[in-house]
Amino acid sequence: MVQMDKSPKTAQKAEKDAVLTLSDITIRFGGLTAVDSVSIHVERGAIAGLIGPNGAGKTTAFNVITGFYKPFSGYVEFTPPNAPPRKITGLDPHKICEAGIARTFQNIRLFGNGTVLENVMTGAYVRQKSKWWMNILPIFPGAIREEREIRHQSAALLERLGLIRFMNSHAASLPYGAQRRLEIARALATKPSFLLLDEPAAGMNPQESAELLSFIRTLRDEFDLSILLIEHDMKVVMGVCEHIWVLDEGRLIADGDAAAIRGNPRVIEAYLGKEAAHA
Repeated sequence: MVQMDKSPKTAQKAEKDAVLTLSDITIRFGGLTAVDSVSIHVERGAIAGLIGPNGAGKTTAFNVITGFYKPFSGYVEFTPPNAPPRKITGLDPHKICEAGIARTFQNIRLFGNGTVLENVMTGAYVRQKSKWWMNILPIFPGAIREEREIRHQSAALLERLGLIRFMNSHAASLPYGAQRRLEIARALATKPSFLLLDEPAAGMNPQESAELLSFIRTLRDEFDLSILLIEHDMKVVMGVCEHIWVLDEGRLIADGDAAAIRGNPRVIEAYLGKEAAHA
Protein backbone atom coordinates (compact mmCIF):
# COMPACT_ATOMS: atom_id res chain seq x y z
CA MET A 1 0.00 0.00 0.00
CA VAL A 2 1.19 3.48 -0.80
CA GLN A 3 2.12 5.14 2.48
CA MET A 4 0.32 8.38 3.16
CA ASP A 5 2.06 11.33 4.77
CA LYS A 6 0.79 11.54 8.34
CA SER A 7 2.47 14.85 9.15
CA PRO A 8 0.30 17.49 10.87
CA LYS A 9 0.72 19.80 7.89
CA THR A 10 -0.61 17.17 5.48
CA ALA A 11 -3.44 16.24 7.82
CA GLN A 12 -4.50 19.87 8.11
CA LYS A 13 -4.43 20.29 4.32
CA ALA A 14 -6.50 17.13 3.83
CA GLU A 15 -9.05 18.34 6.39
CA LYS A 16 -9.20 21.79 4.84
CA ASP A 17 -9.51 20.67 1.21
CA ALA A 18 -11.67 17.57 1.57
CA VAL A 19 -15.22 17.76 0.26
CA LEU A 20 -15.87 14.10 1.11
CA THR A 21 -14.12 11.98 3.73
CA LEU A 22 -14.56 8.29 4.46
CA SER A 23 -12.95 7.45 7.79
CA ASP A 24 -12.26 3.79 8.63
CA ILE A 25 -15.41 2.58 6.90
CA THR A 26 -16.21 -1.09 7.48
CA ILE A 27 -19.31 -2.86 6.24
CA ARG A 28 -20.16 -6.51 6.65
CA PHE A 29 -22.84 -8.77 5.24
CA GLY A 30 -23.10 -11.71 7.59
CA GLY A 31 -19.60 -13.17 7.77
CA LEU A 32 -18.39 -11.32 4.65
CA THR A 33 -16.47 -8.08 5.07
CA ALA A 34 -17.21 -6.12 1.91
CA VAL A 35 -15.32 -2.96 2.89
CA ASP A 36 -12.57 -3.17 5.49
CA SER A 37 -11.42 -0.01 7.33
CA VAL A 38 -11.28 2.14 4.20
CA SER A 39 -10.32 5.80 4.57
CA ILE A 40 -10.22 8.27 1.66
CA HIS A 41 -10.69 11.98 1.15
CA VAL A 42 -11.71 13.66 -2.06
CA GLU A 43 -10.53 17.22 -2.54
CA ARG A 44 -12.98 19.91 -3.58
CA GLY A 45 -13.09 20.35 -7.35
CA ALA A 46 -11.23 17.10 -8.04
CA ILE A 47 -12.03 14.30 -10.44
CA ALA A 48 -11.07 11.16 -8.53
CA GLY A 49 -11.36 7.45 -9.17
CA LEU A 50 -12.15 4.38 -7.11
CA ILE A 51 -11.03 1.26 -8.93
CA GLY A 52 -10.44 -2.43 -8.31
CA PRO A 53 -11.38 -5.86 -9.64
CA ASN A 54 -14.95 -7.15 -9.53
CA GLY A 55 -16.08 -7.72 -5.96
CA ALA A 56 -13.50 -5.32 -4.51
CA GLY A 57 -16.13 -3.28 -2.65
CA LYS A 58 -16.36 -0.21 -4.90
CA THR A 59 -20.13 -0.03 -5.35
CA THR A 60 -20.59 -0.97 -1.69
CA ALA A 61 -18.53 2.10 -0.79
CA PHE A 62 -20.78 4.22 -3.04
CA ASN A 63 -23.83 2.77 -1.32
CA VAL A 64 -22.40 3.76 2.04
CA ILE A 65 -21.75 7.32 0.85
CA THR A 66 -25.27 7.69 -0.53
CA GLY A 67 -27.08 6.15 2.42
CA PHE A 68 -28.19 2.85 0.92
CA TYR A 69 -25.98 0.99 3.41
CA LYS A 70 -25.10 1.92 6.96
CA PRO A 71 -21.50 1.00 7.85
CA PHE A 72 -20.64 -1.35 10.68
CA SER A 73 -18.06 1.20 11.84
CA GLY A 74 -16.50 4.47 10.68
CA TYR A 75 -18.18 7.57 9.31
CA VAL A 76 -18.75 9.63 6.17
CA GLU A 77 -18.27 13.41 6.32
CA PHE A 78 -19.41 15.81 3.64
CA THR A 79 -18.57 19.51 3.34
CA PRO A 80 -21.03 21.44 1.16
CA PRO A 81 -19.88 24.71 -0.42
CA ASN A 82 -19.71 27.58 2.06
CA ALA A 83 -20.84 25.34 4.91
CA PRO A 84 -19.17 23.45 7.75
CA PRO A 85 -18.46 19.70 7.51
CA ARG A 86 -21.28 17.41 8.55
CA LYS A 87 -21.40 13.70 9.22
CA ILE A 88 -23.92 12.08 6.90
CA THR A 89 -23.46 8.48 8.03
CA GLY A 90 -26.80 6.76 8.43
CA LEU A 91 -28.89 9.49 6.78
CA ASP A 92 -31.60 8.36 4.38
CA PRO A 93 -30.65 8.55 0.68
CA HIS A 94 -33.04 11.43 -0.03
CA LYS A 95 -31.51 13.45 2.82
CA ILE A 96 -28.03 12.87 1.43
CA CYS A 97 -29.25 13.94 -2.00
CA GLU A 98 -30.73 17.10 -0.46
CA ALA A 99 -27.35 17.76 1.18
CA GLY A 100 -25.76 17.94 -2.28
CA ILE A 101 -24.60 14.42 -3.26
CA ALA A 102 -26.00 12.79 -6.40
CA ARG A 103 -25.14 9.56 -8.17
CA THR A 104 -25.62 7.40 -11.22
CA PHE A 105 -25.78 3.61 -11.20
CA GLN A 106 -23.78 0.82 -12.79
CA ASN A 107 -26.98 -0.46 -14.41
CA ILE A 108 -28.92 2.45 -15.87
CA ARG A 109 -32.02 3.20 -13.81
CA LEU A 110 -34.27 5.44 -15.84
CA PHE A 111 -38.05 5.65 -15.93
CA GLY A 112 -38.23 4.01 -19.32
CA ASN A 113 -41.87 4.83 -20.09
CA GLY A 114 -41.45 8.45 -19.04
CA THR A 115 -40.20 11.12 -21.39
CA VAL A 116 -36.65 12.39 -21.25
CA LEU A 117 -37.93 15.68 -19.84
CA GLU A 118 -39.98 13.91 -17.17
CA ASN A 119 -36.93 11.92 -16.08
CA VAL A 120 -34.94 15.10 -15.51
CA MET A 121 -37.83 16.81 -13.75
CA THR A 122 -37.95 13.89 -11.32
CA GLY A 123 -34.47 14.82 -10.15
CA ALA A 124 -35.42 18.50 -9.86
CA TYR A 125 -38.31 17.68 -7.54
CA VAL A 126 -35.76 17.10 -4.76
CA ARG A 127 -35.55 20.91 -4.49
CA GLN A 128 -39.29 21.51 -4.86
CA LYS A 129 -40.78 23.62 -2.06
CA SER A 130 -44.46 22.99 -2.72
CA LYS A 131 -46.25 19.65 -2.32
CA TRP A 132 -46.61 17.53 -5.44
CA TRP A 133 -50.41 17.76 -5.49
CA MET A 134 -50.56 21.55 -5.26
CA ASN A 135 -49.63 22.18 -8.89
CA ILE A 136 -52.87 20.61 -10.15
CA LEU A 137 -55.09 22.98 -8.16
CA PRO A 138 -55.58 26.60 -9.28
CA ILE A 139 -55.82 27.75 -5.67
CA PHE A 140 -52.04 27.26 -5.39
CA PRO A 141 -50.58 29.57 -8.07
CA GLY A 142 -47.15 29.52 -6.44
CA ALA A 143 -46.96 25.75 -6.88
CA ILE A 144 -48.00 26.05 -10.52
CA ARG A 145 -45.29 28.65 -11.14
CA GLU A 146 -42.72 26.41 -9.46
CA GLU A 147 -43.74 23.47 -11.68
CA ARG A 148 -43.29 25.65 -14.78
CA GLU A 149 -39.87 26.76 -13.54
CA ILE A 150 -38.81 23.14 -12.92
CA ARG A 151 -39.90 22.26 -16.46
CA HIS A 152 -37.96 25.23 -17.87
CA GLN A 153 -34.81 24.44 -15.88
CA SER A 154 -34.97 20.76 -16.85
CA ALA A 155 -35.27 21.63 -20.54
CA ALA A 156 -32.32 24.02 -20.20
CA LEU A 157 -30.28 21.22 -18.63
CA LEU A 158 -31.11 18.91 -21.53
CA GLU A 159 -29.94 21.65 -23.89
CA ARG A 160 -26.60 21.94 -22.06
CA LEU A 161 -26.03 18.19 -22.20
CA GLY A 162 -26.95 17.82 -25.87
CA LEU A 163 -30.17 15.91 -25.23
CA ILE A 164 -32.81 18.51 -26.10
CA ARG A 165 -33.76 16.77 -29.37
CA PHE A 166 -34.89 13.76 -27.30
CA MET A 167 -36.94 15.85 -24.86
CA ASN A 168 -40.33 14.32 -25.68
CA SER A 169 -39.05 10.80 -26.45
CA HIS A 170 -39.48 7.91 -24.07
CA ALA A 171 -36.27 7.35 -22.12
CA ALA A 172 -36.16 3.67 -23.08
CA SER A 173 -36.05 4.57 -26.78
CA LEU A 174 -32.76 6.51 -26.53
CA PRO A 175 -29.44 5.15 -27.79
CA TYR A 176 -27.34 3.66 -25.01
CA GLY A 177 -24.88 6.54 -24.77
CA ALA A 178 -27.73 9.06 -24.61
CA GLN A 179 -29.33 7.06 -21.79
CA ARG A 180 -26.08 7.37 -19.85
CA ARG A 181 -26.12 11.14 -20.36
CA LEU A 182 -29.77 11.30 -19.35
CA GLU A 183 -29.04 9.56 -16.06
CA ILE A 184 -26.32 12.12 -15.44
CA ALA A 185 -28.74 14.93 -16.37
CA ARG A 186 -31.26 13.64 -13.84
CA ALA A 187 -28.54 13.59 -11.18
CA LEU A 188 -27.52 17.15 -12.08
CA ALA A 189 -31.14 18.28 -11.78
CA THR A 190 -30.86 17.73 -8.02
CA LYS A 191 -28.27 20.57 -8.01
CA PRO A 192 -25.43 18.61 -6.41
CA SER A 193 -21.97 19.81 -5.50
CA PHE A 194 -20.62 16.24 -5.42
CA LEU A 195 -21.31 13.66 -8.14
CA LEU A 196 -20.71 9.91 -7.97
CA LEU A 197 -20.48 8.11 -11.31
CA ASP A 198 -20.73 4.31 -11.17
CA GLU A 199 -19.07 2.89 -14.31
CA PRO A 200 -20.11 5.70 -16.70
CA ALA A 201 -18.23 4.07 -19.62
CA ALA A 202 -19.89 0.66 -19.20
CA GLY A 203 -21.23 -0.57 -22.53
CA MET A 204 -19.62 2.23 -24.52
CA ASN A 205 -17.51 1.71 -27.63
CA PRO A 206 -13.96 3.14 -27.77
CA GLN A 207 -15.08 6.35 -29.46
CA GLU A 208 -17.82 6.95 -26.89
CA SER A 209 -15.36 6.25 -24.07
CA ALA A 210 -12.93 8.79 -25.50
CA GLU A 211 -15.69 11.39 -25.72
CA LEU A 212 -16.59 10.63 -22.11
CA LEU A 213 -13.23 12.00 -20.94
CA SER A 214 -14.02 15.46 -22.24
CA PHE A 215 -17.61 15.20 -21.03
CA ILE A 216 -16.59 14.47 -17.43
CA ARG A 217 -14.18 17.42 -17.38
CA THR A 218 -16.92 19.64 -18.79
CA LEU A 219 -19.30 18.49 -16.05
CA ARG A 220 -16.77 19.35 -13.38
CA ASP A 221 -15.98 22.78 -14.79
CA GLU A 222 -19.41 23.96 -15.92
CA PHE A 223 -21.34 22.71 -12.91
CA ASP A 224 -18.65 23.40 -10.29
CA LEU A 225 -18.58 19.79 -9.15
CA SER A 226 -16.31 17.41 -7.33
CA ILE A 227 -16.52 13.95 -8.95
CA LEU A 228 -15.72 10.44 -7.75
CA LEU A 229 -16.09 7.67 -10.30
CA ILE A 230 -15.91 3.90 -10.42
CA GLU A 231 -14.65 2.62 -13.74
CA HIS A 232 -13.10 -0.49 -15.29
CA ASP A 233 -11.98 1.25 -18.47
CA MET A 234 -8.43 2.16 -17.51
CA LYS A 235 -8.07 4.59 -20.42
CA VAL A 236 -10.90 6.62 -18.91
CA VAL A 237 -9.53 6.34 -15.37
CA MET A 238 -5.96 7.25 -16.26
CA GLY A 239 -7.08 9.94 -18.69
CA VAL A 240 -9.40 11.90 -16.40
CA CYS A 241 -8.72 11.08 -12.73
CA GLU A 242 -6.37 13.32 -10.77
CA HIS A 243 -6.22 10.94 -7.81
CA ILE A 244 -7.08 7.24 -7.66
CA TRP A 245 -7.79 4.82 -4.82
CA VAL A 246 -7.54 1.07 -5.43
CA LEU A 247 -9.58 -1.53 -3.54
CA ASP A 248 -9.00 -5.26 -3.50
CA GLU A 249 -11.16 -7.62 -1.46
CA GLY A 250 -12.54 -4.67 0.44
CA ARG A 251 -9.16 -3.22 1.46
CA LEU A 252 -7.40 -0.13 0.22
CA ILE A 253 -4.15 -1.32 -1.37
CA ALA A 254 -2.91 1.84 -3.10
CA ASP A 255 -3.63 5.46 -3.81
CA GLY A 256 -1.97 8.19 -5.82
CA ASP A 257 -1.99 9.83 -9.22
CA ALA A 258 -2.25 7.91 -12.49
CA ALA A 259 1.51 7.40 -12.85
CA ALA A 260 1.85 5.99 -9.33
CA ILE A 261 -1.09 3.63 -9.77
CA ARG A 262 -0.06 2.45 -13.24
CA GLY A 263 3.29 1.19 -11.98
CA ASN A 264 2.22 -0.13 -8.56
CA PRO A 265 3.00 -3.87 -8.27
CA ARG A 266 0.08 -4.53 -5.92
CA VAL A 267 -2.34 -2.93 -8.34
CA ILE A 268 -0.95 -4.95 -11.25
CA GLU A 269 -1.22 -8.11 -9.17
CA ALA A 270 -4.80 -7.37 -8.15
CA TYR A 271 -5.91 -6.90 -11.75
CA LEU A 272 -3.79 -9.51 -13.52
CA GLY A 273 -3.11 -12.10 -10.83
CA LYS A 274 0.11 -12.92 -9.05
CA GLU A 275 1.57 -15.15 -11.76
CA ALA A 276 0.90 -12.64 -14.54
CA ALA A 277 2.22 -9.76 -12.47
CA HIS A 278 5.54 -11.53 -11.91
CA ALA A 279 5.84 -13.03 -15.39
